[in-house]
Amino acid sequence: MFDSLSLKLEKAFQTLKGQGRITEINVAGTIKEIRKALIDADVNYKVAKEVTDEIRSKAMGQNVLTAISPGQLLVKITNDELTWLMGGESQDIRIDGNPAIVLVAGLQGSGKTTFSGKLANYLKRQGRQVLLTACDIYRPAAIEQLRVLGQQIGVDVYAEPESKDAVKISRNAIAHARTHNHRVVIVDTAGRLAIDEQMMNEMAALKQALQPSETLFVVDAMTGQDAVNTAKAFNDRLNFDGVVLTKMDGDTRGGAALSIRRVVEKPIKFISSGEKMDAIDRFFPDRMASRILGMGDVVTLVEKAQQAFDEEEAARLNKKIRRNQFDFNDFLGQLEHIKKMGNMKDLLGMIPGMGKAMKDVEFDDQSFKPIEAIIRSMTLEERENPEVINQSRKIRIATGSGTSIQQVNQLLKQFEGMRKMMKTMNKMGGGKRSLAALNPFGR
Repeated sequence: MFDSLSLKLEKAFQTLKGQGRITEINVAGTIKEIRKALIDADVNYKVAKEVTDEIRSKAMGQNVLTAISPGQLLVKITNDELTWLMGGESQDIRIDGNPAIVLVAGLQGSGKTTFSGKLANYLKRQGRQVLLTACDIYRPAAIEQLRVLGQQIGVDVYAEPESKDAVKISRNAIAHARTHNHRVVIVDTAGRLAIDEQMMNEMAALKQALQPSETLFVVDAMTGQDAVNTAKAFNDRLNFDGVVLTKMDGDTRGGAALSIRRVVEKPIKFISSGEKMDAIDRFFPDRMASRILGMGDVVTLVEKAQQAFDEEEAARLNKKIRRNQFDFNDFLGQLEHIKKMGNMKDLLGMIPGMGKAMKDVEFDDQSFKPIEAIIRSMTLEERENPEVINQSRKIRIATGSGTSIQQVNQLLKQFEGMRKMMKTMNKMGGGKRSLAALNPFGR
């Protein structure tokens, strides 16, 4: 999402390259370019000016240590200011009450219903019993959509398709939750194509009746400054607790994420992208600032890996690697774990320096499919002992997987190379580090 902004900021810092110290003259040009980059990213002009004025104020007069350059110092100051602009510290969702009630609001098309499902999945993974409640009584497909999402993630859905009273439905859902041991009730509400009095009145009535522990406003990040203006109008009326930015994987300039906190004075609590139910992340301003400035986000990458990889499974694999018994069944399992971590380009962008390198490279998650198809077309014996795969078997595997013999040969060659590397590491005493070798993208 922030690719364009990142490149423009990098260009801005290059104006200080080779400078020995910070002066009014050499900083002025950089500050001008930073402000222009922020405005081009659809950040509110007033906010962009305040931030760059603060960067200039902090940069002037600072002594540059011999270990760092003026450019590096300005990157550090800019990182701090962007972090502060987006809220400073991360704020988690409040889950209080019996049951806790989370009210989800927003305009139609902002992704409220999908986010409600993602949030339910997020809380379920924390071990909470969740109930989804369908209170969008105007959009015909809303109830069915929520039911489908509930089935997908294994969460109960409460709905009264014949009722047109959102407050009554929500109260009945809470009573249902108490009798069925649900600890959290997520209320998916109706949206509109634009802000209108009827929608505001209904939302105000719901909040008054339910007294939720958390009211979240869902914003489509692709709408830029319109998202900020809409959030302000909602907050003036509803006084919500936090913001959710959806469609962060879209072709958006990122201005909403950068300026909504300052304008609305409410924290961004979650960011969401794509349709997968695990594509939701708690928002960390410092991590986002680092990603914008091309410094990566290793902490989030590690957290995603920890969620995807089971500790016992890792120990089992380590044992098989030390015995040189790693086979295609294990390889297939690792592919499944990696896919659970999310979009590959986003993951690589979390590695410091990789964002710039990957800006013109397109990673299609569908590229895994030929590999999976080839492995799934093998017999159990072939997966466990790839050396038995002769030419006739290759023809059968290629035909069964819808691939070519060349693709089958390439995969077998890569896999054999990986096993040889693991064997060498074992001889060198590096067995415990062998999991790092499980890279299905190596060529």
